[in-house]
Amino acid sequence: MTDTPSETPEKKPEPSGNQLRKMRSASRFFAVQALYQMEVSDQNVESVRREFEEHRFGEDFGEYDMAEGDTGLFRKLIADAVDNQAQVDQLTDRALVEKWPLGRIDTTLRALFRAAAAELVFGKAPPKVVITEFVDVAKAFHPDGREPKFVNAVLDHMAREVKPEAF
Repeated sequence: MTDTPSETPEKKPEPSGNQLRKMRSASRFFAVQALYQMEVSDQNVESVRREFEEHRFGEDFGEYDMAEGDTGLFRKLIADAVDNQAQVDQLTDRALVEKWPLGRIDTTLRALFRAAAAELVFGKAPPKVVITEFVDVAKAFHPDGREPKFVNAVLDHMAREVKPEAF
């Protein structure tokens, strides 16, 4: 009788708590990019989801590597934002000042508000975590602008409407 190598694939080790937080953060960032891409290119959810999962998660750019994302959170954010776009857009519109309806907002910020609203309404993370995470995403796209403060104010208003008990 000969020894044969095991046919079972090696199981990846479970990520640590810190790694999971980084993966969730990356997924929020990727969700904003994916929603932006869908809006400007008229691509559907499935093709954009597949592109991100196959080519962007963990991509090596030489100088830096993209983080691995939490696939479940990424999929949930974009699906919830797209499937419930009217609801999340109405929530965002109510949080914006009257002279700045969602249609006048920069496409990147519109994608951010859609992802954040989807997580606030349909997600499990505490609102304060969602706000902090998406303000960080705004800082990544607008490091020198006023946008992060604007995002913070709008998301705070949205969170207080959706989950007032958290405040």
